[in-house]
Amino acid sequence: MRRKTQMKQVVPRVFLAAALAGLSAYLLKGDVWTFWTWWMLAFLMGMLAMPVTGRLFAGFEDKGWIFSKVLAIAVTGFLTWLLVAVKLLPFTTVSCIGVSVVCGILCILLYFYQMKKGVDCLPADRGTLIFREEILFFIFFLLWTYVAGFRPEAHGTEKFMDYGFMEAMMRSSTLPARDLWYSEGTINYYYGGQYFAVFLTKLTGSKVELTYNLMRTFVAAFAFTLPFSLVYQMTVDRLKDRLTGKKRCIPTLAGVLAGLSVSIAGNMHYVVYCKIIPWIQKLQGETPDSYWFPDATRYIGYNPVNEQDKTIHEFPCYSFVLGDLHAHVVNIMFVLLLVGVLYAWMKHVRSRKAVIEKISRKQFWIRQLFIPHILLVCVLIGMFHFTNYWDFIIYFVVAGGVILFTNIIQFEGKVKKVLTVTIVQAVEMIVVSYVVILPFTMKFQTMFQGVGIATHHSLIHQLLILWGLPLFLTVLLIICILWEKLRDGRNRGVYRLMRAMALPDLFAVIMGLCAMGLILIPELVYVRDIYENGNARANTMFKLTYQAYILFAMTMGYGIVRMLVLAQKKVFKIFSVIGLVLLCWTFGYFGKSVTSWFGNVWEVSGYKGLNAVSFLENGVPEDASAIRWLKNNVKGTAVVLEAPGDSYKDYDNRVSAMTGLPTVLGWYVHEWLWRNDTDDLNTKRAEIETIYTSSDKKLVKELLDKYDISYIFVGSCEREKYGTNLNEEILEGLGKKVFQSENSDTYILKVN
Repeated sequence: MRRKTQMKQVVPRVFLAAALAGLSAYLLKGDVWTFWTWWMLAFLMGMLAMPVTGRLFAGFEDKGWIFSKVLAIAVTGFLTWLLVAVKLLPFTTVSCIGVSVVCGILCILLYFYQMKKGVDCLPADRGTLIFREEILFFIFFLLWTYVAGFRPEAHGTEKFMDYGFMEAMMRSSTLPARDLWYSEGTINYYYGGQYFAVFLTKLTGSKVELTYNLMRTFVAAFAFTLPFSLVYQMTVDRLKDRLTGKKRCIPTLAGVLAGLSVSIAGNMHYVVYCKIIPWIQKLQGETPDSYWFPDATRYIGYNPVNEQDKTIHEFPCYSFVLGDLHAHVVNIMFVLLLVGVLYAWMKHVRSRKAVIEKISRKQFWIRQLFIPHILLVCVLIGMFHFTNYWDFIIYFVVAGGVILFTNIIQFEGKVKKVLTVTIVQAVEMIVVSYVVILPFTMKFQTMFQGVGIATHHSLIHQLLILWGLPLFLTVLLIICILWEKLRDGRNRGVYRLMRAMALPDLFAVIMGLCAMGLILIPELVYVRDIYENGNARANTMFKLTYQAYILFAMTMGYGIVRMLVLAQKKVFKIFSVIGLVLLCWTFGYFGKSVTSWFGNVWEVSGYKGLNAVSFLENGVPEDASAIRWLKNNVKGTAVVLEAPGDSYKDYDNRVSAMTGLPTVLGWYVHEWLWRNDTDDLNTKRAEIETIYTSSDKKLVKELLDKYDISYIFVGSCEREKYGTNLNEEILEGLGKKVFQSENSDTYILKVN
């Protein structure tokens, strides 16, 4: 009988898995092998890491199954980077595989050790939940990968930079790699996101041309499944014994709502300007305004126009659609891992039984300083220095807030002990995070130029349109919880109130309060950079509100379901329903942005594949064959001279970006931002022009030697910039023509 029941469960799962595998092969065509390889790698790495993850997430029903994938990638990738950065290992495929294998073996040994001790670290009795999570991960990974294949080119916005970083690191045996747009230096940017993409590329034996796109779709899948897992568990913890009958589906619904809110939702800008205003215009007999989906991220300073305060307020769905493999995008999966670890630690503290025992001061501090969860948080925060520096600051504060609230409960509100332990643990986070990332910070020149007081502020209606919904739902949740806990007067005082609050409620409140703070800060201060005139607040608002969006999304996913099920006053339920309707309405942003950017994705024949450089033949047909020759025939990091360009210009510095080979000077504004030395950049730009245009052979030779130039590229951009001043006779006299295009005047000289 039991066997028949098991077969009834297994057979549908096998058919569903087979159907999804077949669908992925049909949709992705030849790219499916790389897709399957990445999915299988994540599965295996996560499974091997379960002896560690299962202990950290012991209180989770799935024991952190989905989080295990990201933890494995973070640990093995960061450890590989660390060993390469301190020059103990070269950055090669063998090194990446070797470190990962060693970590895997250690996890297997730990598993057998735990087995002997009777420690269960695998969710063996939660097969249904694990299968559900794996299916959801596969579906969202497939969805975003398929969509990406309709516009795969690494061209436009900042894709040249992101792709170029990956190519540069693929060529380099050391880290940081040589700067593709500044041959005399190494990459001076928090390049960790692109590094992890290259790390996974090397592990899987894939090609950068495919994994550039695959990495962002990989992250997009985690942007759904990690919030799903966290909010699912928070809902289970809150409802506990109420989960009987049909109510057992409630945690799944809450998890799905949170996952969708993080990964595919827009903001109320879409609802107001794409739906409500055009509807009103139709009623008035007017032609409705068209809607361009990036407007939801460029609102403050743009509508109405304020040339002195143009800002950016992106969110994950927009990032996934746009396709830039930026630091803030890749780091989504790591910040979600950190948030999950913090909740797991709070759950561990709240669930353990109080044991009255006398311990020495030394033992006490050992226990407080060597908490596995906190140590992992320290390492992750340190890692954020090179994956997305802004997140280091943001999540140090978030982690500090969680630690403070937890210590208030743990030490029963005793102010002296709470403050002492919290301060010491905060110092621990600072010290450990800085120590583990020293190989990066010692070579990194910060772009930080001080803090300025905000002289421009967002209009009230702009803030309400962008943040009104999450603010409303978060405040509603807080009021609901406070009303429940304070109405009888028994829980007055900070400690008593927090002690009385259910753990998921408290954690949701912390996330919501942190998100509110991140929204408020750009209205008060901003981090100064080169965009002082006209875009002073842009970068600060961008990076802070991006994380606010993520924290708000998970708070809303949990809070709406929590109030609908448990709120004792109807007013909370009514407003929750209104909030739910509005939140679900923002999900339409996904469809609008996808169709606007990718076209008709329902037509399978429109799928172009994941190759990020396939656009070269159509984009720069004069230079395409020459670029491919360089990529295939030049090893290492030889300097290739091309005309300097500027940021965001159409095909400027297409050679260095598509090959990873360094040039003397690339995107001017980006190098200005990274190095803040315009005199040096201006000198380089002038001397490059001299090389291409001077009739003084001796001078040209001296400059070629000065910059250690191995190849000179003469193509469409060089002819456009220098025109008739291009002195090809001098250049050809200083080198040998190793490539000549059959279809254009483009050629490559190898310098003698």
